[in-house]
Amino acid sequence: MMDTRPKTAVLHQYTGIGDLVWHIPYFEAVARQSHDDKVAVIAQPSTSARQLLKNEPWVGEIIDHDHRPRRSDKRPAQHAGISGMVRMGKLLKSRQFDRIILFSGRPSRGLIAQLSGIPQRLGYGYHALQRLFLNVPPYISRYEGNAVAAPKEMAAFAIAHGFCTEPLIPRLKVGQDELRAMGERLRDLTGPIYAFAIGTSELHKQWGAQNFAALAQFVAQAGGNVLLLGGPSEATLAQTIIGGIPLQHRHLVLPITDVPLMGTAAALEYADVCIGNDTGVVSIAAACECPTFVLLGDRPLLEHDPLISCLVAPSLARLTPEDVWQQVARARIGQRRRPGAHVPSPRDGDRPGEQASAG
Repeated sequence: MMDTRPKTAVLHQYTGIGDLVWHIPYFEAVARQSHDDKVAVIAQPSTSARQLLKNEPWVGEIIDHDHRPRRSDKRPAQHAGISGMVRMGKLLKSRQFDRIILFSGRPSRGLIAQLSGIPQRLGYGYHALQRLFLNVPPYISRYEGNAVAAPKEMAAFAIAHGFCTEPLIPRLKVGQDELRAMGERLRDLTGPIYAFAIGTSELHKQWGAQNFAALAQFVAQAGGNVLLLGGPSEATLAQTIIGGIPLQHRHLVLPITDVPLMGTAAALEYADVCIGNDTGVVSIAAACECPTFVLLGDRPLLEHDPLISCLVAPSLARLTPEDVWQQVARARIGQRRRPGAHVPSPRDGDRPGEQASAG
């Protein structure tokens, strides 16, 4: 029987890995109402979409929207400015989509949709200018609350268009090869595993090596292991953290800064708790069903996943290692079932998902 559902592309407007993680369940919901149960995902290269989504069966293809490269890339964007939008529109037109769904309220994304000539064009539409380029209502209002806006807006949009009936919680599929490789690397660890997400692309989100080293000492004294998670650019930071830990505890701390993104996700499948900066790795952690504590300070709250606890204070500098450890210990999280294990480890105590504050 011929599949008459629309051939669909979804567009993700943000630059971060965590931002893309939040969109995963909504893109999948759209795919269930699209041709062949798949969508093309339009995302900026900085989101690492090809790595992050490689195990998702609903992804038909990844299309790069090279709108804003990271500063470290030191190269011009292919799709910036009017000429770049025209170039992007031509690229999308060549794919002959029936429908484009913009998880965005930006007029520029609406213009790209119109330039592509795609017949059905959906978007947030809270800008009157963007609505000029859209033709499938309803539209939503901009979120004005105290939490991070993106998850609130994508949920409102998806519900308004009937892709889901309630906000969805992100979950990430990690490949067996990555799980086996990481399991081999961690096989000698005994006791609970605490993953620290130590990296961030924004300095004002960085809790600092000294704080992470002090927190690692609390973990070690409680009989736990610490994984220092990041990319190659965090290798020096990881060594600085280890250098700040007493010699008798350093064997309990393992830096993992030399694996691809999904290798980090595999490590989080083995972790019992993740504690980290407000960066993409903490969103990956929660999407891997790892209880997660995010070091926020006075930043907007992350409310999209009940496994995330937001650690807040008047400023990030006011979050002390003692404060953080008390909040983590108070949650009384037991060891998770390890990937490939036959019998789940018992859990005691409360689940995360609370807003915790420090003085």
